Amino acid sequence: MIIAKTPQAEQELGTPARLASFVADIARLQLDREKILFVCIGTDRSTGDALGPLVGTMLTENGWPRVIGTLGEPCDAHRVEGAAAAAMQEQSESSLTIIAIDACLGKPQSIGGYMLGSGPLQPGAATGRQLPPIGDYAIAGIVNRFGPKAYGMLQTTSLHLVMGMAREIVSAINEAWYIHNSESSKSSVFSTEKMECK
Repeated sequence: MIIAKTPQAEQELGTPARLASFVADIARLQLDREKILFVCIGTDRSTGDALGPLVGTMLTENGWPRVIGTLGEPCDAHRVEGAAAAAMQEQSESSLTIIAIDACLGKPQSIGGYMLGSGPLQPGAATGRQLPPIGDYAIAGIVNRFGPKAYGMLQTTSLHLVMGMAREIVSAINEAWYIHNSESSKSSVFSTEKMECK
């Protein structure tokens, strides 16, 4: 995975704290959880590439209504094109914000960090596959080092690391929308009280 090279795409390497800030920025722009669609790319047949499906499963378990890609129904290389088409159709019908989540390979010192981008994600880039770009925003967890045998690197990735990163992503997402929805509710209550005092 890489962030697709489009004119509007911007990407950065982020720590877990920057991940939380990045997701919080998205939540500020779109408070309504019903308007967020997560496309979690990967497979349950490879530890490194299971990051997306793990995140999708956890998001579903946490009550997020729009998730493509779980351990039960992974959005793998064979399904990405269909998922991209379905996501685009849902987006056009319901004005959704699409957040794409995937695993990627990187430098040894970057393992455990995140590539964060405003713009679409390009799935399959690390393994040389030509798959359609997807998403308004992209989160890619760097699960292992890049090498000549990308599939092998993904297959031998630490499951402990991937599970921890999946929890970090889901925690950042849940916290961002909980905080911003709480602030929105407080603001609404405050406004109502002011109106009643008049």
